[in-house]
Amino acid sequence: MESRRPQRRVRVRVMRVLQWAVMLGLIQSGALGARKLRGGRTPQQRRALPPAHNRDRAETTESFSLDFTAVEENMDNFMTQVKNLAQSLYPCSAQKLDYDMKLHFLENTSVTCNDGTPAGYYLKESKGSRRWLIFLEGGWYCFNKENCDSRYETMRRLMSSSRWPQTKTGTGILSSLPEENPHWWNANMVFIPYCSSDVWSGATPKTDKNDYAFMGSLIIKEVVKDLLTKGLDNAKILLLAGSSAGGTGVLLNVDPVSELLEELGHTNIQVRGLSDSGWFLDNKQYRCTDCVDTVNCAPTEVIKRGIKYWGGVVPERCRQAYEGKEWNCFFGYKVYPTIKRPVFIVQWLFDEAQLTVDNIHLTGQPVQEGQWRYIQNLGTELRNTLKDVPAMFAPACLSHEFITRNYWTDVQVKGTSLPRALHCWDRSLQENSRSNKSPPKGCPVHLIDSCPWPHCNPTCPTIRDQSTGQEMNVIQFLMHMGFDVQKMAHQQGMDPSKLLGMLSSGS
Repeated sequence: MESRRPQRRVRVRVMRVLQWAVMLGLIQSGALGARKLRGGRTPQQRRALPPAHNRDRAETTESFSLDFTAVEENMDNFMTQVKNLAQSLYPCSAQKLDYDMKLHFLENTSVTCNDGTPAGYYLKESKGSRRWLIFLEGGWYCFNKENCDSRYETMRRLMSSSRWPQTKTGTGILSSLPEENPHWWNANMVFIPYCSSDVWSGATPKTDKNDYAFMGSLIIKEVVKDLLTKGLDNAKILLLAGSSAGGTGVLLNVDPVSELLEELGHTNIQVRGLSDSGWFLDNKQYRCTDCVDTVNCAPTEVIKRGIKYWGGVVPERCRQAYEGKEWNCFFGYKVYPTIKRPVFIVQWLFDEAQLTVDNIHLTGQPVQEGQWRYIQNLGTELRNTLKDVPAMFAPACLSHEFITRNYWTDVQVKGTSLPRALHCWDRSLQENSRSNKSPPKGCPVHLIDSCPWPHCNPTCPTIRDQSTGQEMNVIQFLMHMGFDVQKMAHQQGMDPSKLLGMLSSGS
């Protein structure tokens, strides 16, 4: 009987908050109606709405369940989330929500972007929340003076802070809208722009001898130090996330960030990683070419040259495992076994960036049989490197980057979406820390597609014909890629019409 009293008290407080929300809504709807009768403009007309992609997603209906488990130990945070949810249900009060992250430059001005301009970060605080998400932006790299000069002319935003906007709106896992970001919407959001061109690994300042600074690893550490004065010191969970080069940056920096916090006396902050589209393979290219730029150069050669040019730093355990060959630490399946902190891997099985560096260029022309075979083998290789990763989400889609896309809630593997899988992972880590139990039943965290072709998963993002811009279904896409239904059906020992039916249904 005694054990039920805390939950009863929680329910009473929740009901009071929800009653407050209903009253607020009635008052606001009355105020809105009065304004309309007087012919005045509503607050929505006076103030610009959130970006279109957020408005579109906000129109869908969404139910929010109240989970009372483990609420007693974090009551204030739970009540804050309920109040924020109640506010977001009503148009007037929703205007109080600020969707934007605001730009801050580093206190330590000696840590800079490539061109010596100050590095920085975007922050949206969530008062009352003890969860923090720090996101590392991606954007390839450069590895010598020639291609860094070219990058500076064509992609200056990725090497300089001189043109950064003052605010940034988060999407996907950085969104503050519950319908777009069901599990992390109320976290403190931090976006670190990529301006070091070094896969977040460098520690070299700009000098008279060095045309560019490469300080990616130092930028992350300085951001963490700055955030400790803005509430991170009270955090319970810090999720270091990133996409593409930022995803690789997560693998390289999740342990160093945790070690930094421990050195500074913040031993209670649980540091975790979320690496999206950063699990690259050091495989043999489809067609070998000279290493003249970032696109055509083989992945291993890029990193071997880059790590010297950048003064690249790798995690200590990985450095010891590959002493003298530290470039190995930039490849997910090699660095992952050396990482101590929990990391969730998100990886398209047919990653466009991997295909690009492997010299498979999908330019709208049907691929040759050898290319088609290479693409299928790539999916098989990726599956093999991921099979021992306990927490991962790997759809059989042809794409690149995922967690900040608006469709990140729509793609499923075996009936489970990525936000749901991340929620399950969070729960499993909480329960494991308490009692070393296995992951909760019906809450999978190891999700990988088994079908063998690009876009054989029917929930994959839409593909468009590059020449016409028209959307393509799975069969049209495979035909476009040079897929031979008759030949493949013969190889699988089935009737061609049956194979077509399976493809159409996504089997």
